[in-house]
Amino acid sequence: MKIVENKRIGEKLYHEKMENGLNIYYMPKKGYIKKHAVFAANYGSNDNYFVPIGQSKAIMVPEGIAHFLEHKLFEEPDINIFDKFSELGASVNAYTNFNQTAYLFSTVDYFYESLQLLIKFVQNPYFTDENVEKEKGIIAQEIKMYQDNPNWRVLFNCIKGMYFKHPIRVDIAGTVESIQDINKEILYKCYNTFYNPSNMVLFIVGDLSFDEIIERVRRTSNKNEGEEIKERIYPEEPRKIKDKYMEEELITSIPLFTIGFKDNNLGILGKEQIKKDLTTNILLEILFGNSSEFYNRLYDKGLIDNNFSSYFTGNENYGHSLITGQSVNPNQVAEEIINYIKDTRQKRLSQENFNRIKNKNIGGFLVGLNSIEFISNYFIENYFNDFLFIDFPEIIDDISIENMEERLRDHLLIENMVLSIIKPS
Repeated sequence: MKIVENKRIGEKLYHEKMENGLNIYYMPKKGYIKKHAVFAANYGSNDNYFVPIGQSKAIMVPEGIAHFLEHKLFEEPDINIFDKFSELGASVNAYTNFNQTAYLFSTVDYFYESLQLLIKFVQNPYFTDENVEKEKGIIAQEIKMYQDNPNWRVLFNCIKGMYFKHPIRVDIAGTVESIQDINKEILYKCYNTFYNPSNMVLFIVGDLSFDEIIERVRRTSNKNEGEEIKERIYPEEPRKIKDKYMEEELITSIPLFTIGFKDNNLGILGKEQIKKDLTTNILLEILFGNSSEFYNRLYDKGLIDNNFSSYFTGNENYGHSLITGQSVNPNQVAEEIINYIKDTRQKRLSQENFNRIKNKNIGGFLVGLNSIEFISNYFIENYFNDFLFIDFPEIIDDISIENMEERLRDHLLIENMVLSIIKPS
């Protein structure tokens, strides 16, 4: 057992690597009644082209299969997983994003029993021709529902405008057409490749015994040692954007917009990746946050409302900043943003604003440490990028105003900007 401690924030992480390659992390929160566990795989919707374990050649699998697999793992031949967790007083859920799939539960009582149930159902897939076909209709309806959602469409149209080939340009759930090609054989192949213990992590937070956690995991977990995944393959993505302007009509009372800036500073992991993410998000808040001069000027003009927001998201092989909102004149908002970025590049950023937003982010992190959901989300979000979240204070300390100005020059490039608009039909 190893203990990772950050004395500055008074938090510890207990770590044990099991014989089968599974990494377990536990963060004690003394006196907390609620407990939380997340069992996550380093596998998301972007992982459609890879070399399966036990094979030497790469295969391409249908878009949306990671999300489909998440749905199917809740299927058991004799029991209803949701009912079993409810009987234990626990609330269970799952999600798939571009990079990972996670299964989680929260509870007050019967934590260890719930933990064993979580491990058991995730590590015992049950796919049949019949239950796979049945799921296609359910997920097809989910896809269609998102296709009719203007907020979802304006976002994904923007992403499609930024990327030529990268799988991030495809909806996490795939398409109605792509999921028709999914069968139980392909599901098992993906499961056996990505759901092996060495490609997963178990994170637990609450007032618990780490020895008891390890004992329950050892008693329940797959005993087979996991193999390392040979290769995930991503297409070579051009640096430029595909389309500068995307427009569609859907049912909405006011036009929606998403403005995207494609990132080309890629190929980094660990602390440098987290530093880049934090630097970019602090920069966006300085420029476009609700306390900024820009926000208040456009708000007073009636061009934006309190739905206006901005954020950066990315990984080793993709990244983009997004500015979203609704406006009676989204084209004018885009012009205002272009002029504002050009003007800001000619000046120095305000040291006072930088210090304020940086301190706000530190404060938000420290407050978040009182929430077991925040802790779990932050841990899983960053773990597969080779970063332990309790190192956050040291990362943000290392960010300077010069880093902000460099990111402003190198990332918020007008030639890499996409405007996506949904107009009322």
